[in-house]
Amino acid sequence: MTIAEPLLRAAEPRDVPAIVSLITELAEFEKLTHLLQVTPETLHPHLFGPRPVVEAQVAEVRGEVVAFALYFTNFSTFLAKPGLYLEDLYVKPAHRGSGLGKRLLRRLGRIAVERGYGRFEWSVLDWNVNAIRFYEQMGATVMPDWRICRVTGEALQAFAA
Repeated sequence: MTIAEPLLRAAEPRDVPAIVSLITELAEFEKLTHLLQVTPETLHPHLFGPRPVVEAQVAEVRGEVVAFALYFTNFSTFLAKPGLYLEDLYVKPAHRGSGLGKRLLRRLGRIAVERGYGRFEWSVLDWNVNAIRFYEQMGATVMPDWRICRVTGEALQAFAA
């Protein structure tokens, strides 16, 4: 059997159900399914509506989307430049070790460079040592002194009041 060469491309509206399926797999891997609210109907307008706020790249093998990277623009006041923030990267287990994750990350790095952005950033769970090692081998610096602050749900409503 010949291994099919993966096709990396920008996500299209037809990919939304597959991306949601991969997001669900990611939530299962991270043991965070209790937080999952995404559906194709809720994600679609943010990717392809009148005012998109996220973009995605997908990896396709034999017509099946097997990996994705979902990202958006952020901004650095210190650099006075936009940056690219990777929200999620996921590769189906059967395709891990094939280089897809690295290819998707490099593609996003190229997008950041082509757009003149000053940074390419993402977060990683502290227990995911394999991912941390992978990112560091690619040249990323894991920022030890920074912590994510988050307000969501009812706490966000109270925060805004």
